[in-house]
Amino acid sequence: MDTSLTFVGTATVILRLGRFRLLTDPNFLHRGQRARLGWGLSSRRRTDPALDIDQLPRLDAVVLSHLHGDHFDDVARDGLDRSVPVLTTPHARRRLRRWGFDAATGLETWDSWELGDDEERVRITSVPARHGPVGVHRLLPPVQGTVIDHERRGRRVLRLYITGDTVLVPELREIRDRFGDIDVMVAHLGGTRVGGVLVTLDASQGSDLVEMVGPGRVVPVHFDDYDVFRSPLTHFLEEMRARGMGDRVRVVGRGDTVELPPSTGRWIAASPGPGTGSANAPGTPFDGLPPR
Repeated sequence: MDTSLTFVGTATVILRLGRFRLLTDPNFLHRGQRARLGWGLSSRRRTDPALDIDQLPRLDAVVLSHLHGDHFDDVARDGLDRSVPVLTTPHARRRLRRWGFDAATGLETWDSWELGDDEERVRITSVPARHGPVGVHRLLPPVQGTVIDHERRGRRVLRLYITGDTVLVPELREIRDRFGDIDVMVAHLGGTRVGGVLVTLDASQGSDLVEMVGPGRVVPVHFDDYDVFRSPLTHFLEEMRARGMGDRVRVVGRGDTVELPPSTGRWIAASPGPGTGSANAPGTPFDGLPPR
């Protein structure tokens, strides 16, 4: 498959964009292990990743939304090739450089980083995200969303938006203003609550963001892997269906791979991987809800 997404678990996906391979938010802890969240807080993982870090393909870059233990864990710190560029926030870049990731690059909001040449190119742009309401977000690591453009011979063939861990805030509107025609949105959901405060999109806010940004398709991630997640995937699917947007959602099982055509194209399920299996059979319509 020339352009595809493989879901590993939590917010970890492998993106195959032509000749390029990108990894997002590497989290390879296993069921029962704890991710450190800072301030003495941690969360126990409920699931296993679909593959281990030594099973990764050759990578051209890592896209890291922020430096939290469920997005960059000790396994990633010890096991990733430290020569691979990591595109992240300036805050995370400083810490990664101290850990020996000398190719880590910090992007300010709206900054871009490119990989490739005139024949084929990937452009990675940092976009707004806020990990909780005003005030609370200052107690958490700074976070970024990401827009990834895949181009061939100067023509864009795919635009993908990764939300990062965010809540619905006004500055997210500018993403649609600057980046229209988003083909695929990878939504960090889960309704994560820390001390009772919502710090990631829940079903309602996730659906609001879909309406605000207007992607052609939505791939939900980050929804059931840790015990701080409070809003299950079924709630998001039901909310999207109630708003008449259920046909935009594509649930990808852990270990499964889907092709990523533009939003005018048709989703095609690849052969199942070692994960939980696709929510629908290859090539069949998807209404946003898992089989009953």
